[in-house]
This record gives sequence, C-alpha cells and structure tokens, in this order.
Amino acid sequence: MPDRNQFISAIERREHLRALGLMRQLFNEAPTLASAQFVLKQAAPIREHLALVPCRLAILRSFTVEPVVPILRALALFHGIDLIVHVGDFNAYNTELLDPQSSFYGFNPDVVILATQTRDVLPELWNDSAATEDCEALAARAASNIEHLIDSLRSRSKAHLILNTLEMPNFPNAGILDSQRNTGQSEAIRNVNRRLRETAAKHLGVYVLDYDALIARFGRLNWGDEAKWLTMRMPLGADSFVHLAREYIRFLLPLCGRTCKALVIDLDNTIWGGVIGEDGLDGIKLGAEYPGNAYLEVQRAILDLHRRGIILAICSKNNPEDALEVFNQHDAMLLRIDHFAATRINWKSKPENIRELATELNIGIDALAFLDDNPLEREEVRMLLPEVHVIDLPAGPAHFAAALRSTPVFERLALSNEDRDRGAYYQAERQRAQLQATGVALDDYYRSLGMVVEIGAVSSRTIARVAQLTQKTNQFNLTTRRYSEHEIASKAADARWRVDALTASDRFGDYGLVGVAITNQIDDVCEIDSFLLSCRVIGRSVETALLSYLAREAASGGMRSIRGWYLPTRKNAPSKDFYPKHGFKMINENDGKMLFEHDLSKEIGWPDWIELRTESEPR
Repeated sequence: MPDRNQFISAIERREHLRALGLMRQLFNEAPTLASAQFVLKQAAPIREHLALVPCRLAILRSFTVEPVVPILRALALFHGIDLIVHVGDFNAYNTELLDPQSSFYGFNPDVVILATQTRDVLPELWNDSAATEDCEALAARAASNIEHLIDSLRSRSKAHLILNTLEMPNFPNAGILDSQRNTGQSEAIRNVNRRLRETAAKHLGVYVLDYDALIARFGRLNWGDEAKWLTMRMPLGADSFVHLAREYIRFLLPLCGRTCKALVIDLDNTIWGGVIGEDGLDGIKLGAEYPGNAYLEVQRAILDLHRRGIILAICSKNNPEDALEVFNQHDAMLLRIDHFAATRINWKSKPENIRELATELNIGIDALAFLDDNPLEREEVRMLLPEVHVIDLPAGPAHFAAALRSTPVFERLALSNEDRDRGAYYQAERQRAQLQATGVALDDYYRSLGMVVEIGAVSSRTIARVAQLTQKTNQFNLTTRRYSEHEIASKAADARWRVDALTASDRFGDYGLVGVAITNQIDDVCEIDSFLLSCRVIGRSVETALLSYLAREAASGGMRSIRGWYLPTRKNAPSKDFYPKHGFKMINENDGKMLFEHDLSKEIGWPDWIELRTESEPR
C-alpha cells in the first residue's frame, strides 16, 4: 500500500491522476472521516488538472449527516466528480421543499437526497404497536406526503431525487409476535416502502435507495450508536459513515455519467483457479467444491454485469489455445467466448493490451474497469493507465465475487433494450469488420450493409435511452450537454423544441437507438442544441443522414437557416470538423468554441445507401 509521501511525490511530478489513485488506495486502507479530510486537503492543489464533472448535491435530512459529507466528497473525487454539497437544516426537509424562497432552491442542486428515517417520518408507527392496525392509512399518508414533496420539487427544479426507504427496528415493539401476524410493525413498514416505490416509479428522475437493505447488509446492531442518537440525533455509528457514503456514490456515478462501459478480465486465478498452461484442463479449480465454487461465483457476477449491458473483454497472459480450451471444453464454465466483445490472449503487457482493447471497442480508456487477481498486474495498470478503474481483490477467491458486485462503476438507474442487446451488437460488428476487410470500395461496403434508419420524436418508450445517450456519449457529441429524463421530457413538451431519436439496423443486426438531435426554434433559425451518435455507428454516414433530416424538417417548417455549436472537450475531437464537412460556415469563434450556420436554401444530401423508414412503418 502507498504511503503519503508517494502521492505527494506524484503531485510534485505533476502526475495528477496517479496521485489521485494513490490517495484512493490510502483511503481504502482506512476509510474514515479523518482520511477523507486529509484526501480533500491534499487534492486541493490538483483539482483543476483532473477534468472533474461538477455536481451540486443537496442533502435534506431528518438526522445528522455532516460526518458523511467529507467521505462522500472524497469518494466522488476518486471517480472524477467535483461534488459541492448543501446540507439542509435539521428536520426541515418539508419546509425546504415546499418554500420556493428556501436556501435549498437558491442552491440550485443537480441531485437531491432525502435522508429520512422511520421514527421521523412515521413516529407513531415506530413508537406505538397499536398504530400498526392502521398500516394502510399510514402507508397512504406517507405516499401522499412524498407525492406532494415531489410535485413541489418538480415545479421549481429539474434535479434528480433520491428517496430513502424506511428502515425496520432492531427489535419490533411486539417482539417475536410481530412476525406471527400480517399487521405487525415490520409488515406495516414494508407496506409503506412498497407505496413509496410505487410513488417514485410514477415520476421521471426519482429513484429509491433501499436504506433498510443497506442497514441489514452491514448489520442492524452495528449500524447505529444509541448514545449518539440520544445526545446528537446521529443514528449512525462511526463505521457506518463510509457505508452510507458509498451507497450514495452508487447513485451519483450513473447520474453524473461516470460509470464504466466495459470490464476487462484476467483468466488464470481470476475466473478459474490455477494456471491453465501449467495445470491443464483437468487441473484447474472450477466446480461445485471450494475453491472451484468461488470462481463460479465470480463468473455469475460477471454474467450479471453482461446482462446489465456491460461489455466484456479478456486480457490474459496465456497461450490462446490453452485458454480457449477452457471455454470450449470445461463442463463447469458459465462464461463462453461469445460473451466477450474482444480478447487479448498473448504475452504482451496488460497496459499495452488494454490500450488495444479500448481502441477495438471504440471507447475511452477511462470507460474500462480491470479485474485481475495479481496485485503486481493491478499496480502496473494503475501506474501506466491511471484512467482505468482497477478493482481491488482480497487475497483469497472466496470474496472476489462480492468485491466485483460492490464496485459502483457498473451501476445503472435504467436498463434499455440497447443495454440488454449489447453483446449481440458486438457479435454483429465482428461480421461487419470481416466484410470490410475483404477490400471492397467504401461506398460498395455501405450499400452492402443495407442500412435502415428510423427517425422520430422521443417517446415514453425511448426517453430513458435518449437521456442515457446524452449522459454517456463523448466522442461524437458536438456540445456534450447532459440531460436527465425529466429535462428531456420538458423540452419535448415545449413547442419551440424538438427531440429526435434515431434507431438503425442493417443486414447483420439491430444497432438500436443510437442517435439524438435536440433543436430549438429561434425566430427563423433552427439551432441545434445537441447532436450526438453512439460510437457504434460513427463513420457509416448515419450522422449525415441525421443532419440531412434535421435540415429538411427545418426547411419544411419555414426556417431560413440551421445553426449549431461545436463545444470542444477532451474527448469529442472526432466531431470537430463535422459541420464544415457538410457545408456549414463558421460565424463565431471564442476560445475554441465554434458556431456554424448553413443556408437551408442549399440541400444537405441524404446518403443514397441508407433507407429512411418512418415511425408508422414496421421495422
């Protein structure tokens, strides 16, 4: 483990990401309030060099949360988020949400956490056994109050909202009698939580944190400190601060677009026990008994991520024939080679292979997470590729799966069809690459694909995916403006705005919803607020088709010109020349930001190898 002098030296050498990684390792060794405060102090001089995503978080609460905040800010920093936190007044969350002049609304948060507990929300249910007889009424009241607070927030703010479930008592008021009947205290709280989830599900941008499950995970008797509660209204013990902060981070990462898209996996002693090149197919540990069953649990965890839309890749120092033999012939294997979008099985260094994998997958290095049992390999990747999220593993395999499942960079708050089908997409992409490798002319290659696109207004069915694309797309994204589902819905409901979504398919398969264009009518000008495409279709002239469609629709609506900004980021250089290549003229430039305009009397040609299908036609 690093000492403090190492990351101070890294700061002096201007190795800012390396320094941040060392701070993270140090914090993980002692995840305390004091460690978090030290990290925040040491990181202050390098914050401007870290390309952090800003996030304004408001915590409205019914109990003391202040000791959690520095830990939360340190964890956010480790994941590339500059977290500015506003803590509401003690037990004033109702007033702050209902009063339009409150300091909470003056703070203008991006995300709101409503941190409450059962004894404050429903004190009669917590304190009085007789109150459980009216559990339906209590649940209805709690749901109605939350609905009222959500409506108030939505009328004044576009912020995401995270709600707590209510927690169970350590010891129900009625003792073991509580579980003998359907009207007990615990069942009443479960009923309230069901109603809270139903209420949250009716609103875009409202999410539920299962606070009761969090407490249970780490032990009810260990979660709180009764003396602190009675003296300071602090229901958490000191060891619980980091657990609550980490649970908040699981929500903040997807909300801020700081999740990983791919998991790069080692093989030997990571997803099976032993070294295949030395132990052979019959000698590796994989099966129903320990330690083989521990590696099966790792594979189950990986498969769960695959179903969540996480891209899988292999990076292993091995002979390819030996490694592939396990996938093809070992009866206990759950993972198959078809689950992996790309593989590097050779004797090159892990950092070199990981760079190649990022290029092949067409995603950024910082969108990769790395799973390897060998601490030396992990450290080499940390040193040479500090952007990669390296997952720390314990010494033995029994807890590998838990370490992987607890990694927050894979969290998702919604799951689209595109996420579920991502594995099939990469299989189809390999077929496209094989066709292109035959050396056919580019235009002939495009025509041979039989590309079909469908462009239409965002709908309730597609809004989650549209918001996801604005939050995650970096390379071909001309303005990189991030929008929540609620913000997308607000624009779509405004007559001055259009939100168009593009889906694509070809003879090899369905790409899914891969393009978004958001435009705003200003007098007789159509201004492009956002124009972005997933990396999976960049370079196949789909971007030209979408721009041609926007120009045609603007012209038919009486617009004189179409205009759009290019706002440079560290990652969107591939889209820099997009407008000039399509006949746009630059009319303004300021500090690298360029505004382009096109006269709509001049047509932007539609690629003749792409078929446009209207929404009413079957795909």
